[in-house]
Amino acid sequence: MATSLPLLALRCFVEVGQRGSIKHAAHALSVTPGAVSQQIRLLEDRVAMALFTRERSGLRLTEAGASVHPALLQAFEQMQEAMNSLEAIKSRQTLTVSTVATFAASWLVPRLGRFNQRHPHIEVRVEATSAVMDLRRDRIDVALRHGLGVYPNLHVTQLMAPVLVPVASPAFMAAIPRLMEPQDCLNFALLHDSDRADWALWLAAHGVAKDPRAERGTAFEDDFLLIRAAEAGQGLALVAQEHAREEIAAGRLVQVLDKPWPARFAYYVVTRPDAMQRDEVKAFVEWVMEQAQGSI
Repeated sequence: MATSLPLLALRCFVEVGQRGSIKHAAHALSVTPGAVSQQIRLLEDRVAMALFTRERSGLRLTEAGASVHPALLQAFEQMQEAMNSLEAIKSRQTLTVSTVATFAASWLVPRLGRFNQRHPHIEVRVEATSAVMDLRRDRIDVALRHGLGVYPNLHVTQLMAPVLVPVASPAFMAAIPRLMEPQDCLNFALLHDSDRADWALWLAAHGVAKDPRAERGTAFEDDFLLIRAAEAGQGLALVAQEHAREEIAAGRLVQVLDKPWPARFAYYVVTRPDAMQRDEVKAFVEWVMEQAQGSI
């Protein structure tokens, strides 16, 4: 059976060997000189050899002591570095945020630097996915989700309801007659999100009678893909204005009608019921709500 290492005695040996004085070593260790002397005697008894010789100027390492002192000094320095790392990890707070790729790219990530400046001790990890997440199993602290806000057994707060606008590529618009009214959109290919609900709701909000053509066309799982399809000239897309702002500014998309309309679906902040008790989660949720208010 292996015997335990006399770490306290070894630490005293390193300090005395480094300083050449029991008194100075005791001061560095915040103990009495008698305690240091006792640990040195215990260590010398254990190894059955002298580790120091006494001289008028102080204590000097014997040949045996000098042969192991550098390695022990390095070992204790490494242990101190390891402790410093553990303390740094303890003081550093981490937060995992899950959201869809489009929202992350167009809204969250451009603002995230402001959160980092306000809370430099909180590290944020963003996971971009549209998959349904189990917050506890997948170790997600905050989910920013687009939907109707029905998330059983979770804490849910509405973040924002994005304004939807109809867009298309300049090439697509150049090849069709000018659109004058919302019902004109029904004469052309419509691009949808996975719910296929927004076009029908948008048209109804503008007084257009129910029409089966409102639900026809290609559907995409994520707004990022929907916007790319519109850029490629595949049809008219109804997208969140915030998500397409960059493409419109760059001329890759054009807003085909000035008929914005708030989406039935909204973005929600979703957390586990007990998550808000954690300072880092509370800080992020408060910040993201503040950012949403500022962008309305």
